[in-house]
Amino acid sequence: MSSNVIPDSELVLNPDGSVYHLALRPEEIGDIIITAGDPDRVATISKHFDRITVQRQKREFVTHTGELNGHRISAISTGIGTDNIDIVLNELDALVNIDLPTRQIKENKRSLTIIRMGTSGGLQADLGVDQFVVSSHGLGLDNLLHYYDYEGSTAEERITQAFAEQLGLTDAKVKPYVAAADNELLATFSTHFTAGITVTCSGFYGPQGRQLRLRPKFPTLLDRLPDFKYDGHRITNFEMETSGIYGLGRLLGHKCLSINTIIANRVLRQFSKDPHAAVERMIAESLALLTS
Repeated sequence: MSSNVIPDSELVLNPDGSVYHLALRPEEIGDIIITAGDPDRVATISKHFDRITVQRQKREFVTHTGELNGHRISAISTGIGTDNIDIVLNELDALVNIDLPTRQIKENKRSLTIIRMGTSGGLQADLGVDQFVVSSHGLGLDNLLHYYDYEGSTAEERITQAFAEQLGLTDAKVKPYVAAADNELLATFSTHFTAGITVTCSGFYGPQGRQLRLRPKFPTLLDRLPDFKYDGHRITNFEMETSGIYGLGRLLGHKCLSINTIIANRVLRQFSKDPHAAVERMIAESLALLTS
């Protein structure tokens, strides 16, 4: 076997030649990818398409591909967490940048536009529920990017260092990292939505300071996030996927952006009275900006 051929154990394919988890073939995705954690949100997105040409589901990974305003576009559910982002980003990249029949990396790489449309918790008093936030950076409190040869830019490393110092994490087992959004996409969306740093947590309970039967090691961590300030940056919200999308997207050469509807505000102790309507509005406005 040629040393340039990716082994079966590394690039796992289904009998029909589709990638293992997403169950998709290269011709079944668009250049614009909309990701959503919730599988049910895929249909909420695709109902805006002019037509749907592909519908696929395997486990929590639901895909609808179609056309909107002349753009070929796919909506894909990721499930919750950066562990699933690792699967989705790598398999999407394999679909466009690896020749699956020969298992060889293509010489000419294709760059996807990957947009997360999700829900989030707000961390600033001026960001009430049902507002939309676009992530200028993903600040990871997960460990996904530590498994890859990832190095932040000088600006990103400075934010990371300031965050670790202000939150008292310089000697902790939690090793934060920062990855920025695609500049062009951010410029387009930040004129319509509030921009800020999004913190990505590795879980819903202990990693977000919630206590049921187990006491969190950092019970006040999220309560201190609103006070972080560095060079004009502030933390606006928290969720569970953005840092993984931004970090892997950059390493693989894709353009990424994360857009979130604030359905709960941690500071104001508020929860949206109609989160589904707010998410619907975010989807409609975001798709219009993407495909106009």
